[in-house]
Amino acid sequence: MQTSTEKHHHDHHKSGGLQRRLKARHLTMISLGGCIGTGLFLASGGAIHTAGPGGALLAYALIGAMVYFLMTGLAEMAAYMPVTGSFSTYATKFVDPSFGFALGWNYWYNWAITIAAELAAVSLIMKFWFPDTPSIIWSSLCLLIMFLINTLSVKGFGESEYWFSLIKVITVIVFIITGILMIFGILGGEAVGFTNFTIEDAPFNGGFLAILGVFMAAGFSFQGTELLGTAAGESEDPEKNIPKAIQQVFWRILLFYIFAILIIGLLIPYTNENLASGDVTMSPFTLVFERAGIAFAASVMNAIILTAVLSAGNSGMYASTRMLWNLAREGKAPKFLAKLNKRGVPINALIVTSLVGSLAFLASFFGEGVVYVWLLNASGMSGFIAWLGIAVCHYRFRKAYVAQGKDLKDLPYQSKFYPFGPIFAFVLCAIVILGQNFPAFMGDEIDWYGILVSYVGLPLFLIVWLGYKWTKKSKLIPLEQCDLDREYD
Repeated sequence: MQTSTEKHHHDHHKSGGLQRRLKARHLTMISLGGCIGTGLFLASGGAIHTAGPGGALLAYALIGAMVYFLMTGLAEMAAYMPVTGSFSTYATKFVDPSFGFALGWNYWYNWAITIAAELAAVSLIMKFWFPDTPSIIWSSLCLLIMFLINTLSVKGFGESEYWFSLIKVITVIVFIITGILMIFGILGGEAVGFTNFTIEDAPFNGGFLAILGVFMAAGFSFQGTELLGTAAGESEDPEKNIPKAIQQVFWRILLFYIFAILIIGLLIPYTNENLASGDVTMSPFTLVFERAGIAFAASVMNAIILTAVLSAGNSGMYASTRMLWNLAREGKAPKFLAKLNKRGVPINALIVTSLVGSLAFLASFFGEGVVYVWLLNASGMSGFIAWLGIAVCHYRFRKAYVAQGKDLKDLPYQSKFYPFGPIFAFVLCAIVILGQNFPAFMGDEIDWYGILVSYVGLPLFLIVWLGYKWTKKSKLIPLEQCDLDREYD
């Protein structure tokens, strides 16, 4: 139990510290909004096209299960120790400081690059309405909006994210209802029923390897669920709110992703070339709404995808800024990044992160496609490395907790699937990381360029991790010595 002084320390907004201003509804929407984005609205079509409706469902369901195990593990640690550094801090305390250092920088890079990727996406989306304007105008405007929202205060960020996410959530719900009505022929002509699940090779197309390929895309779509951990340091009553948010997030992910993909698979034959285009006008959502007879569906969908991109960039800026601030505070990044302004926002970390994000502007000089693919691949890998880190941290946290003679009943929230959960998640993440670009090894000639693009995140992570380990001579912390003192930012 907490002592009264601990409790007081916990409730008190430390002057000059981060502010606990995020309510439960903010938390739920942040992690939900973090993972409903272009992955669901655009990439889901390509997934169905590649692996067939059954293959896409299987890949998304497996990733969904893995994310659930990871999130319950993260909830167990975050409810016990709600710090902004989240799993970077946990890795430092329960595994090895060098591992925490590498995870923190990896996560910062992951989201800073995601901002860049979202800025590139904004310019593509705006081309739909304004084909002749230069991309740089839209990207700059979008960067400015995200910067201002994040400069306001954590409450401002929480509110804006709440409304952004609400738009996305309503879209998916309307889509699911419309889709169900169409499947049974109440809307948009004849009932399709289950015919598209049986055409040609459906429900599974391309076998095991195609499913593995979709696995990656699915994983990328779910990234952002772990934002809950980072937001824990600024949430009201984390012991109650974090577990609550995590439970809700899981069911909603399941509903949104699995249902949406099921409906797309039922309504649009996977052989339809449009699914693979990745173009907003051909988004599976647009195709379904158009078939339902909703006029200007493409325009509406484009606007919604725009809010999704803004929201993902917004969350990304929040997460990377907080991670960078925390690294600076733990002495793992330059000191000036630890500065907070009067409103409790890590302003220097925010500026540096925004500068890195604006690297996306290079996209408009090198042709929008190429840079985007590089950035996306590098950050896709980082996301899985972060998840792998969460699994390792949770495994070690629980082991250390028991080794130090503490009672599991005292945990504010207990993950039910230990040790299966973290082990299952670890194995799946490892498979995804190693199988990132298996086709590059399969051909007659090994595709070295493809391998470089896909795997660049892995050596970078290892260099950072082992470099820190070697210079600081850090060692794996014995379970009995792991620092389990409860901390609050």
